[in-house]
Amino acid sequence: MIVNPQLFNYRLIISSLLVVLTVLGIYSYSEYKSNESYKAFLKQEKVLIESELSELLSSYDDLSKDYNLIASQLLEAKLETKNALDSLRLLNSDLSIITKFKEQLIVLKSKSKVLLSTIDSLNSANIKLQSENLYALNTIKKNTQEINSLEVINNNLVATNDSLNISLDKASVLKVSNIIAQSFKIKAGKKRLTTRAKRANAIDVCLTLNENPLAAKGKKDIYVQIVGPDGNVVSDKGEVQFGDSSLLYSQKEIIEYKNENLEICTEIVTENNEKTFDEGYYFINVFLRNKKLGSTSIRLN
Repeated sequence: MIVNPQLFNYRLIISSLLVVLTVLGIYSYSEYKSNESYKAFLKQEKVLIESELSELLSSYDDLSKDYNLIASQLLEAKLETKNALDSLRLLNSDLSIITKFKEQLIVLKSKSKVLLSTIDSLNSANIKLQSENLYALNTIKKNTQEINSLEVINNNLVATNDSLNISLDKASVLKVSNIIAQSFKIKAGKKRLTTRAKRANAIDVCLTLNENPLAAKGKKDIYVQIVGPDGNVVSDKGEVQFGDSSLLYSQKEIIEYKNENLEICTEIVTENNEKTFDEGYYFINVFLRNKKLGSTSIRLN
């Protein structure tokens, strides 16, 4: 049998092309399935991140109703979370975007954890304050009754009366709660919250001067002292003398006390508004004249 070489070559070429096309078809189908799985994965990741951001927003809405003292922090965290959620919904899913928003979600969760910790501290302080107020009112009632009784008793009960007066003096002492310090960067009249030492040039200190019906009304001199990592007083305003003792302070506030809870906030700015802070812990002390009422601290990094 005679075989035509040219015909044989054609058949060989056609067979080879069929094999190549088959392989390409299988590869293309496999690649298509892989791309579909990848897109489904990215879509699922996007939905999960959106869900977590929505939950954060919802939690901030609930907290904002009850915690006016830290309203600015809650509002800032809420706006940041909402912006992230809106941006994510508008963008198409790809690996770089999903990775970016995952990292941003971690940061937002961290901020949320700090806020929740602050709120827990406020709750604890409020519970303690309620207990102290109840104790003070009971003490007032009890002492008033006993003092009225002592007015008709002979001089042998003078010692008991003196003891009650000492209790009243102790009960009339002013106390503070909810001392919160935050660092800011002030530039061109704008104020931005930051914990970076090299950026911050101001520290805000807010506190509550507690209600005390036994305390004397009138003007009170409140001194805020901030001691830096180097042991020096930040933004030193000078020294005030109280008899044999003295106090270096960063800021002085003269307030009018009316036996009611009084919110006090003051801003301590570095020299010339240009100098920034050093890294480390800053200890904030609050004094009524030369009597220390409370303290807190912050760390700048």
